[in-house]
Amino acid sequence: MRARLGLPMFVLSGYDAFLGFLLISAAVPVLALVANKLLAPKSRAGERQLTYESGMEPIGGAWIQFNIRYYMFALVFVIFDVETVFLYPWAVAFHRLGLLAFIEALIFISILVLALAYAWRKGALEWS
Repeated sequence: MRARLGLPMFVLSGYDAFLGFLLISAAVPVLALVANKLLAPKSRAGERQLTYESGMEPIGGAWIQFNIRYYMFALVFVIFDVETVFLYPWAVAFHRLGLLAFIEALIFISILVLALAYAWRKGALEWS
């Protein structure tokens, strides 16, 4: 029906390159995994099964328990590291954004400070 009326079949014609990029970016990991399955050596015996630890012989088993504090410390670090990255674009465009953006940034920073105080109070930053 659309073709008879003279309307284009693909309305978003400006997105052809994006569709091609999307298809290629979806195909690359699939092709890499298929190539790995086809080209990788099939031997699964001996040295290949050992854990590699920087050229040293492994000592003990690989399944040991770590204290949950290590994970909490790392999680708090990653959260604050990623969230502070959001402040960089704001700082670059600060002079063009105006008072509303400044207030929003203050709210964002106050939320970060509250989260840091909460993590500190719960002991997530204690290393001992």
